[in-house]
Amino acid sequence: MATDTLTKPDQITESLRAAVDRNFDDQVAFLTRMVQFRSLRGQEAPQQQWLAQQFAERGYDVDAYSLADVNLASHPKAAPMDGIDLAGSRQVVATHDRKGKGRSLILQGHIDVVPEGPVELWSDPPFAATVRDGWMIGRGAQDMKAGVSAMIFALDAIRTAGYAPDARVHLQTVTEEESTGNGALSTLMRGYRADACLIPEPTGHTLTRAQVGAIWFRLRVRGTPAHVAYSETGTNAILSAMHLVRAFQDHTKAINAKAVNDRWFGTVKDPIKFNVGIIKGGDWASSTAAWCDIDCRLGLLPGETPREAMRGIEQCLAQALAGDSFLAENPAELIWSGFQADPAVCEPGSTAEATLDAAHQTAFQAPLQGRLSTAVNDTRYYSVDYGIPALCYGPYGFGPHAFDERVELESVRKTTLCIALFVAKWCGLSKL
Repeated sequence: MATDTLTKPDQITESLRAAVDRNFDDQVAFLTRMVQFRSLRGQEAPQQQWLAQQFAERGYDVDAYSLADVNLASHPKAAPMDGIDLAGSRQVVATHDRKGKGRSLILQGHIDVVPEGPVELWSDPPFAATVRDGWMIGRGAQDMKAGVSAMIFALDAIRTAGYAPDARVHLQTVTEEESTGNGALSTLMRGYRADACLIPEPTGHTLTRAQVGAIWFRLRVRGTPAHVAYSETGTNAILSAMHLVRAFQDHTKAINAKAVNDRWFGTVKDPIKFNVGIIKGGDWASSTAAWCDIDCRLGLLPGETPREAMRGIEQCLAQALAGDSFLAENPAELIWSGFQADPAVCEPGSTAEATLDAAHQTAFQAPLQGRLSTAVNDTRYYSVDYGIPALCYGPYGFGPHAFDERVELESVRKTTLCIALFVAKWCGLSKL
């Protein structure tokens, strides 16, 4: 670390630990306010405006922009944003620009959250940020506003301890992580690069070693409406959609049968998931349904590209249509509606991983463990497309996308310390 030669590393560790503890009540209050923003897709701007102000008050150079300010269409990895206003999708990059001797770093997290579902099925209001028995409960508390608070307050702790990173550091809060990844991609297109990237997703203090990819698609099915008394004279789009769902379930089983030979996911039972997340259809209970739209998600394994997975989806659909007399003449429409995400692997042996391992062992008194993820995260853009070592590591919680989502606050505290130590070891520190 590029620190004063009279300052020992263990003294820095203890000063950072004390600083994290000193600031922790403020961090919990900060996280509470973050969770209280209902930052659903397309509604993230108020949260981002507040964060931009928080960064400015800390003295960072702040770049607040929208996806309309970036030519996403020019990038081959940009995913379609179905019905979303690009101008309203705000991104924030806050920069500590110390021209020191250390290695540069990106700390990035997403602030978009998935819908909360029926509020009456939550034990506590989903955007109240209720704290009970050492946990914070709320939509986005775990995924991933706790991690965002950790990366922000890790740098706060460094400053409280009397230091600054001896290198350029970008703090980035992005949107679209839950649907396309275009927020993260936009920061790279805007020119923000570094020697490494850390994304504090809620991994339970483990490093995401590998992640699958994901494709979003919509099937738009049409039928022939008839009174139910004469249903044999018409067709039912909802039942036709069910036929297609069964075909994709079989397609997924075939992929998972091959997954047993995968280098990373071979020991994971059914790592490729197919999901019907949204279904809409029909107009009247006594009429055969004239229409049905289903929104689906399908994973893909490392070694397969999104384009290859999309061709597999097209082939599965074609076979399913051909096997139904009505659909063969009236084919469903296939619409690519979001994620076209690459799988990604964090190959062992990088200097960035070794640095995180050392920081984790200091914070948790245990070796850093790996995990395999059957979901996606934004590290893929940094590692796959831009050759930047990217680490996904963050706090412990429970119930992402579920009712009563929650994060353990003591885990947030220790993760904040770990990130502060990682910054100190990666970037080096200089005295203020």
